[in-house]
Amino acid sequence: MFFASVAVHCSRKSYIVSLMRLKSSIWVSAYLRRCQTEGIFAAVRKRGAEEAGAVFVKVALLDGSAVLYAPAPQTAYDDSRPTERIFAPISPQPVPESVVEERLAKEIRFDPDVWIVEAEDRAGRHFLDLARA
Repeated sequence: MFFASVAVHCSRKSYIVSLMRLKSSIWVSAYLRRCQTEGIFAAVRKRGAEEAGAVFVKVALLDGSAVLYAPAPQTAYDDSRPTERIFAPISPQPVPESVVEERLAKEIRFDPDVWIVEAEDRAGRHFLDLARA
């Protein structure tokens, strides 16, 4: 599980407060629900570590192409929101699904605890918080 420490200043004293990131399993469930409410089919293709597995989101555009969103690097996280999940697209434009599948296979070999979620939307909607470029 991801922990962040934040200094909180009250009067003349400072306190360190530990914040926890939502478990991966809970985040994935909420993401699937969000897709469902927007009328988008989404499913878990691979369950990862319950507590803190990295989450990859593939958005298939239903034309043979897709966009893959990966966890953003730690440098993309803002001190004001240290526990949120932020994503970054692997490529700026949709790529053939075979390219996305090759990348996912590499990620699974590197870290077997990853989660893979796949959504299908012709418009490419993803509902993810993206890292600022």
